[in-house]
Amino acid sequence: MSAIELYLIRHGIATDHGTYAQDSERPLTDEGQERTRQVAQRLYELGIQFDLIQTSPLIRARQTADILQLAGLGRSLKESSYLAPEGSFEDWVSWLQSWEGKRLAIVGHEPNLGEWTERLVWGSVHHHLVVKKAAVIGLLLPKSGSAVGNSQLFWLTPPKLLL
Repeated sequence: MSAIELYLIRHGIATDHGTYAQDSERPLTDEGQERTRQVAQRLYELGIQFDLIQTSPLIRARQTADILQLAGLGRSLKESSYLAPEGSFEDWVSWLQSWEGKRLAIVGHEPNLGEWTERLVWGSVHHHLVVKKAAVIGLLLPKSGSAVGNSQLFWLTPPKLLL
């Protein structure tokens, strides 16, 4: 595996729990869409470009990924069940080992994104990272060997610092 810049992005502000029969159907609110657009625009202004935007299949994550793509941050977008709340970190890491791009964005949920970041950086979960809605985490994954416990955190930004 060559070095990869991995950006973990939490979906934007969504409707409240319990407002839809299925949690997977909860969309972004108008405010969530607008704030996510502003974050995406700022990332674009910073020159961020993704080879792939990979997203949870849940509506709120897919809407967030669509906003990132429409902002010009990446041409390729793919849904992945690994990024759903019940998704498998191990299966995603196996997929990642065969991926040949350089810059990847994954759009997902809490607590997964915080836990996945901790596993990639420290090798275990400590429940110390909290990823706000529309926040961005940047990791540099190693050129060779396992990314788990060997990745470097280079960016942890709540959305208010990008607005």
